[in-house]
Amino acid sequence: MAAFNKFNQFVEDLAKGVHQLHAAGHMLKVYLSNAAPDAALDLAKADLAEITNENGYTAPVDIQNDATESGGILTVTAVDVVITASGGTIGPFRYAVIYNDTPTAPADPLVCWYDYGSAVTLQIGESVTVDFGASLLTLG
Repeated sequence: MAAFNKFNQFVEDLAKGVHQLHAAGHMLKVYLSNAAPDAALDLAKADLAEITNENGYTAPVDIQNDATESGGILTVTAVDVVITASGGTIGPFRYAVIYNDTPTAPADPLVCWYDYGSAVTLQIGESVTVDFGASLLTLG
């Protein structure tokens, strides 16, 4: 499973009300990148290059986020995304990057990324699942 990492600005953006993580709020999306994220310097989608949309990779993709609170713990969930190469290869990529597509000021703020540990290139017919597990993130 890929390792979760948050962007530092996400914490400040939460405090400033930039993100509404529930289903009726803002739309979180995922895209693939082969550029190494910098937790301290990357602030918005424009700061972190996306791989080329081709051969079955069409992004960014809505991850259908939602948020629920129980006992003072907020759980943000997302729907897994399956990407399958067809007609050619996809990649290389190493990171699945999550951003908030709804705000305009700041535009497209980054939330987190998943690191696959090394570059991945999907051959024709191969798939990768961006798997969020039981939750995208929890806050408590």
